[in-house]
Amino acid sequence: MKVMKFGGTSVGSVKSILNVKQIIEGVKEPIVVVVSALDGITDQLILTSKLAAQGDYTYEKEYNQMVSRHIEMVEAVITDTTTRNNVLKEVVSILDELGNIYKGVFLIQDLSFKTSDIIVSYGERLSSLIVNNMIKGSKLYDAREFIKTEKQSEKHIVDFGTTNKLIQSQFKEMPKVAIVPGFISSNVTSGEVSNLGRGGSDYTASIIAAALNASILEIWTDVDGFMTADPKVISNAYVIEEMTYIEAMELCNFGAKAIYPPTIFPAYHHNIPIQLKNTFNPDAPGTHIAKEKKSTGKAIIGISSIDDTCLITVQGLGMVGVIGVNYRIFKALTKASISVFMVSQASSENTTSFAVKNADADLAVDVLKKEFALELAQGELNDIKAEKDLATLAIVGENMKRTPGIAGKLFGTLGRSGISVIACAQGASETNISFVIKKEDLRKALNSIHDSFFLADYQVLNVFLAGTGTVGGDLLSQIKQQQPLLLAQNSLKFRVVGIADIDSVIFDRKGIELENYQETLRTKGQPTTPEFLRDEILKMNIFNSVFVDCTASPQIAALYEDFLSHNISVVAANKIAASSAYDNYLNLKEIARKKGIKYLFETNVGAGLPIINTMNALINSGDKILKLQAVLSGTLNFIFNTISAEIPLSKAILMAQEAGFSEPDPRIDLSGTDVIRKLVILSREAGYRVEQADVIKNLFIPDKYFQGSLKDFWKTIPEMNAEFEAKRKKLETEGKKYRFVAEMDNGSCKVGLQEVDRSHPFYELEGSNNIIMITTERYNEYPMIIKGYGAGASVTAAGVFADIISIANIR
Repeated sequence: MKVMKFGGTSVGSVKSILNVKQIIEGVKEPIVVVVSALDGITDQLILTSKLAAQGDYTYEKEYNQMVSRHIEMVEAVITDTTTRNNVLKEVVSILDELGNIYKGVFLIQDLSFKTSDIIVSYGERLSSLIVNNMIKGSKLYDAREFIKTEKQSEKHIVDFGTTNKLIQSQFKEMPKVAIVPGFISSNVTSGEVSNLGRGGSDYTASIIAAALNASILEIWTDVDGFMTADPKVISNAYVIEEMTYIEAMELCNFGAKAIYPPTIFPAYHHNIPIQLKNTFNPDAPGTHIAKEKKSTGKAIIGISSIDDTCLITVQGLGMVGVIGVNYRIFKALTKASISVFMVSQASSENTTSFAVKNADADLAVDVLKKEFALELAQGELNDIKAEKDLATLAIVGENMKRTPGIAGKLFGTLGRSGISVIACAQGASETNISFVIKKEDLRKALNSIHDSFFLADYQVLNVFLAGTGTVGGDLLSQIKQQQPLLLAQNSLKFRVVGIADIDSVIFDRKGIELENYQETLRTKGQPTTPEFLRDEILKMNIFNSVFVDCTASPQIAALYEDFLSHNISVVAANKIAASSAYDNYLNLKEIARKKGIKYLFETNVGAGLPIINTMNALINSGDKILKLQAVLSGTLNFIFNTISAEIPLSKAILMAQEAGFSEPDPRIDLSGTDVIRKLVILSREAGYRVEQADVIKNLFIPDKYFQGSLKDFWKTIPEMNAEFEAKRKKLETEGKKYRFVAEMDNGSCKVGLQEVDRSHPFYELEGSNNIIMITTERYNEYPMIIKGYGAGASVTAAGVFADIISIANIR
């Protein structure tokens, strides 16, 4: 035989209770069916009690709603007229009893524990009566006759010796279907009504299954099984197919609501497997809980959390070496009926911290202050305080005890996400690591841990993008194109959660649909400023996130420090920050290093060319960079390669702008500012302290052309055409070309126009290509050369994309 328990949601509506009927009638072997009250009824019974005790007439409204609901349920699910009429009489009679009790509570305006226990028993009494009369050949049992409890403090504890004997006696002759109300019980001595606590119907079913040595205990609810994490927080959480009793107990104790925690013990003690099933999806396999399980290769199987946590700390040097301090702490809490769900103690014995619910915090502090009044007065203990509004998380898995490095990985993951652990605990069994954090960090912690331990089928990378111009727009197109491939081949879910242009921004932590992001920005975008953008991103507090800057804005670059300080990696196509004051550059890199995140700007120089990464690899391997020689402006190289007898200087500049090679204001390129920034960045990455002001400039266009407006520039620049044409002809006859070269030699930097002949590596540089020669201690006689496309939205966007992907650390 087997025991089946159906929860409140399973019997909460006409449709669901008919599902229950179909499931029960499909079972061939004898079964015991334990049912909860109709969904929400227990809460309504308690609420109505409180209203009546307060002398509030609205209790009658609540009571009448419960009457109507039960009568409507009977009329809907029991089809036989005679049976329906008989059941209605019984239901009305029971509800009249309940109504009289409420009247008494209302009149005396007092609600004792005894009366409260009687009132809450009516939910299961009514639901079991309805289910019994819905199933042909079933027999209704009264759980109060065989589930016996003893009172300890204000709680009812099962008397297993008596209970087991009574169950075996009651079910000596098993009907095909036995219906039992869950939750309710009676005192072993007085016979007064008691209960097994909220969620106690699970416990009832487990007690019966253990006493009768059932083949299996099935818990039918409204979820497909135990989930790896709360699916309301973790979108990619999934059902755990198998787990051990110990794993189930650990998850239940720390907030997983699939099963009432005490349910596990009777089944575990008698080695009865538990199957968690979904009434609304009965074909789903659910979760199987047993003594052993098949190995999945994963160290942890799930994450559970309690968002209602207060941490109380008893601290003082007077605790060191004193025997019995913890005994006194927990004895005082036990007398006050305060439950503790996590304990953490320093090895020096001078600190003991424990977690309780926020509602118990003030009482806990009061009783401890009374218990340790003498020690507090003498200064042996510090003031006992409660830190409220925290959250407790637990990672659970029996395989942890065979896997080194789990705790290191856990705390490393939290650290990289900028989450501080306030207290932690791990037992010697190594099946659970519990820790306390700020409640505001709970969502981020759950997501980052779930992702880090590969509980999901894929890893999530959350991207905020600033700038939707040529580079930003191309980047979004590339991301859209690659999203399915990255998910399929690399198990990486690339989620763009924020997009900002010059004056509006959109956010969606579930991911923005990139097909129509321009339209969404236009119609649903919020007005934005750099400060608003920063504040909203930090407020979202999303795990594993990257801020991508495809602007040329100093104001956006100024936000990097805040993002990095909050453990948000930064990928920048914007050169301003990396070429700003050296101390600022160094500070950003240092923050990223300390936080264990990334500040990447490969595309600051050479677009998508692997220049900075290559230099870093050389230095990290012990080489020293001595000299850099480079053509770093795709714009200027395009201009010098385009000038001809037919195309004068001014037209070549215009063509560079139209092709997207130059900045919107080409004077930035022509003035050498862009090249200087790039040279400064490379010199710093090579290990030299360089400021922009240190770079010697040898420019080829007089300063007067950089004065005034951009319109003035376009009007006057043709004046240079004749001079440049004459120079071009002379170079052509000499077999030479112009190149705007950036050089760094042992920290000394300069930029300027140089003539190169056919023997020079820079001579054959075509179009907008870039080239760099890196001279090092190892690559001395023959410098390393990197050459390729150095400008253009597409290659720059691809370089940014590559930086983002590197942050994901694809497995």
